[in-house]
Amino acid sequence: MLSPRELWRYRDVGLQIAARDVKVRYRQTVLGVAWAILQPIATMIVFSIFFGRLAGLSSHVSSYPLFSLSGLVPWTYFATALLLGSDSLVVNAPLVSKVYFPRIFIPGGVVAAGLVDLAMSLAVLLVIVVVSGTALTAALLTLPFFVAMMVATALGVGSALAAVNVRYRDVRYVVPFTIQLWLFATPIAYPITIIPEPWRTISAINPMTGVVEGFRWAVLDSSSAPLSLIAISACSAAVLLVVGLAYFDRVERRFADVL
Repeated sequence: MLSPRELWRYRDVGLQIAARDVKVRYRQTVLGVAWAILQPIATMIVFSIFFGRLAGLSSHVSSYPLFSLSGLVPWTYFATALLLGSDSLVVNAPLVSKVYFPRIFIPGGVVAAGLVDLAMSLAVLLVIVVVSGTALTAALLTLPFFVAMMVATALGVGSALAAVNVRYRDVRYVVPFTIQLWLFATPIAYPITIIPEPWRTISAINPMTGVVEGFRWAVLDSSSAPLSLIAISACSAAVLLVVGLAYFDRVERRFADVL
């Protein structure tokens, strides 16, 4: 069972797994951590051309490149954590089957390691925002809350998918497609204001809706915080975390036998 006392007892193992994941991610890469910055910026350029100009969505926001980039920075972290986390137990099969430690540290390590990328890309985003002439406000202090929402969602969904992937290897093929659908279900390429009620409120059941809208409010000096959307998304993130960890704990004892 996921015991806080046991997690604390093996905390050094968890830290080592997270540190190893950071090193492995950029081992033998030419650009290293620059990938964390280039990926959202490259996607921003594509979105600005096809959604901003060709689809005419730029007329709904003051600066479409900043609008899309502020959504892509948290999304890139979440999508990468979900993709790598869902396959983490299978990739680390020898470690799972030979050494005892709380297995949640494996998908948890992936989620924690991605925070390094997020910090890099967020720093670049803030520099771009300042250079563009947008003043940073005290709302920026709320960013840790939205990061926590995102981490909770990634850990809950990622750990559940990792557990399912141990038994059914089809998960590794389903997850990339699901992430693509999830991207377009999240208001990243388009402003949420174009969604009519009650669908706008319903869309906040997707935790990343609240995360993206919260990031934009905190970084781009929006007029008011979308508190109702954020509250719904925060509750949804909490539910996904509890359900995901509960399922992981239920099937954890069978991992070594199946792997």
